[in-house]
Order: sequence, then structure tokens, then C-alpha cells
Amino acid sequence: MKNTVFIHTNGKQIAGAIASAHSLKRNSKNPDAFDVKIIRQEDFPFFKEFEGKQFLRAGGWRTWKNDDLQSFTPTRFMPPELMGYQGRAVVIDPDVFAVGDVNELLTRDMGGKAIMAKRRAGHNGRDDYIASSVMLLDCAKLTHWNVKKQFEDMFAGKLDYENWIILANEPRENIGYLESYWNDFDRLAPDTKLIHNTKRRTQPWKTGLPIDFTNRVPLIGRFLPENGIKLWGKYKKHPDPRQEAFFFGLLKECLDSGEITRAQIEAEMRDNHVRHDAFEVMKRVPPLDELLGEVRMAA
Repeated sequence: MKNTVFIHTNGKQIAGAIASAHSLKRNSKNPDAFDVKIIRQEDFPFFKEFEGKQFLRAGGWRTWKNDDLQSFTPTRFMPPELMGYQGRAVVIDPDVFAVGDVNELLTRDMGGKAIMAKRRAGHNGRDDYIASSVMLLDCAKLTHWNVKKQFEDMFAGKLDYENWIILANEPRENIGYLESYWNDFDRLAPDTKLIHNTKRRTQPWKTGLPIDFTNRVPLIGRFLPENGIKLWGKYKKHPDPRQEAFFFGLLKECLDSGEITRAQIEAEMRDNHVRHDAFEVMKRVPPLDELLGEVRMAA
């Protein structure tokens, strides 16, 4: 079984997932050494059974909504099951794109750890916060991961969503820490390997669209029964024009190669998942090799 990169998503972020898959193969020196698979939350029927039900998050109760922008997040724990608890997997969010060679991550020495991810101590007030949005997994050591069972436990009050997502319940001795450049938050620099457009309000493919997500303040669940604060207004332009150009350079290459069709992009635009001037932006961005050359020269 080949090592595999899994991109977990839902329908709202599928354009990002397709561009991400393209970037992984494009920027690897050995693209045939690994597989890339996109997994969609909608493809797992058990999620539908819990629509509108209450689950435990940050010590409070929230309502599960399958059309939420982030409803795919629990599927980031599915790769060990999908790999038959064998081999290695990397799992990434659909807003993570390869600048460097992901095969270097798949084949690195894990030092006997089951999981490697970026530590983010202090984020959301949690000293034990680990960013599970990019993980390297030794699947044979994660036989205790069963997403359907863990998902059900949230609704039974046995598992807190926040603790699950930040790996708080995993034994610390099983976790190794990735260098920041393997999950670079809105930073495109010469040493960046995987760039993560994690600030949802400035994701480059959403500029100008109505905001369609709920802001979840970390402590709000302990005091309020619902899902957080509904934001209004529109997505803002990303402050780094190179990151906008990088995404649309990837999307243009996907369009040229047939990995995504014009009709698909038009449908995403109609659904307000992709900004309405996407084709115009693709026309004006520089070739990706030129852009990446400039980034690397900035060292």
C-alpha cells in the first residue's frame, strides 16, 4: 500500500481541495511515490443521522449542522481506518497547499511516534493545543481511532469536540512535533513546505463573498448553548498578494489540465464558494514557476 495524502473537505471547499491535490503532485520530486485522495464529509452517511442534534464542545452544548463550513473536520481522523490501519498517511485541510515536497514529510523519521503535528501552545487559551489540520500518521499505531464511534461519543457527552480536535486525549508520548513550515499559517516564505490559508476571513478564493461561517469563541460553549457568533459582512482580500496569486495559479493549472472544469468553477461561483471574478484573476496571475522562483529568491 502506497503512502497516501488525504485531503478532507465538504462540498463548500471542494475547489480548494482540488487545487490542493494538484499542488501535492506538482511540487513533489517523486509524485508517483504516494497517492492523493480527497475525502468528502458528505460521503459518510452517519453524519446525516446527527443533523440538528446537540454535541459537546468546549464544555457546552452545540447543534450539529452538516452544512457548516467546517463540518468536514471530524473526517481528518479517518485515514487510519481508510488505510486498513497500515502504512503512513498525511491528512490536511482543503485550504492547505504544497509549496515544497510532501514526500519528504511522508518518509521522514517519526522517532517511533504515532502522530506528528504542529504544536500551538496557548492558542485559544489552551497550553495543550496541537494543530491537527496537518498530521503525519503511522496508521498501525492508531487502531483506537474510529471516527463513527468517536463522533457518536460527542453527542453522548463522553467526548468533547475541542479535546478531540486538538489531540488533547492522545498520550503525549505518542505525539511528535512538526516544524512550523509543514503547516505555515498564512505565511509564504522560502522555507514554507505546506501553506495553510487558515484565516477564513481572508481565504484568497473567497474575497468579496458574503461570510458563511460562524465564529466559535473558545469559551463561549461554557456559557451559551448555541454554535457561536454569526458573522456578517464579506470576506476580505488576503493581505499577501502572492498567496492569492499562488492559489489562482494552482487553480488555473487545474483548469488547463482538466482536473477541474469551467462548468465546475462556474457552479462554485453561483453557490458563493468561489469569488465571482475567479476567471479574471486567473488571467492576470503570473506562471507558478515564476512566482515560486521569486519566493525562493527572497531567502
